Amino acid sequence: MPLRTPKELFVLLLSDVRQATEKSSAIYNEIGQNVQDPQIKELLDARAFISRKTLEMLDQCFKLINEQPVKFSGRVQETFIDDFRKELGEIQGPVARHIFILAKLNHLTHLRIGEYAALTAAADISGSYAVGVLLETCMADKLAFVERTRRLIRNLVETRVTERKLEQVA
Repeated sequence: MPLRTPKELFVLLLSDVRQATEKSSAIYNEIGQNVQDPQIKELLDARAFISRKTLEMLDQCFKLINEQPVKFSGRVQETFIDDFRKELGEIQGPVARHIFILAKLNHLTHLRIGEYAALTAAADISGSYAVGVLLETCMADKLAFVERTRRLIRNLVETRVTERKLEQVA
């Protein structure tokens, strides 16, 4: 589909983010099946819930600009999850698996943060300030998720280091 105007590009990018958000709940559920740690499972459940709320905000963005989402054939998320499955299968240790899962979640989330930053700027340029507010709210949720995940990784590592020190002393 040839793009002729900045608004058409904005609708395409917004559609891509919406489509990715729609798939996110399923991805969080699949990743959660590979996790034994209850904290990480809880984090993934919360993330799936927030994805559903984000989808509602993105639908409101489309309403505000009087547009409908368009079909987008972006394969970033599919490629990411395929690589994730393959790489996770090679990791045997439970702590290493948990850290890998959390690191990959952060990687994917940072990609989305970049998209939200660009979409927010595009909304501002087009004068759609209400859309910009909704997009910034979505981005804030992503930033909070990254921070929470960073803390969880740090706690996992600190716990493991403490366990090793105790093993050495015993």
